[in-house]
Amino acid sequence: MSEEEIMNKIVELVSDRFEVDAEQINANTNFKEDLDADSIDLVEFSLELEDEFGNEISDEDAEDIKTVGQAVEYIKNHQ
Repeated sequence: MSEEEIMNKIVELVSDRFEVDAEQINANTNFKEDLDADSIDLVEFSLELEDEFGNEISDEDAEDIKTVGQAVEYIKNHQ
């Protein structure tokens, strides 16, 4: 899966979960600061990423994913 395909899918997931227009989401979108995500939101979103991409994301790695771009990079590097 290409980086662009990963980005598009993650934008779609973020848009659905956080009820934000997909056009407002970019690589620099911060889950906590821009989307008001709390720790439960982030755990649930990590689980969605695992289900969607078939990767297991450790708790330590999930804590390091702060932006949409970091999520894309993580998935790209762990395909």
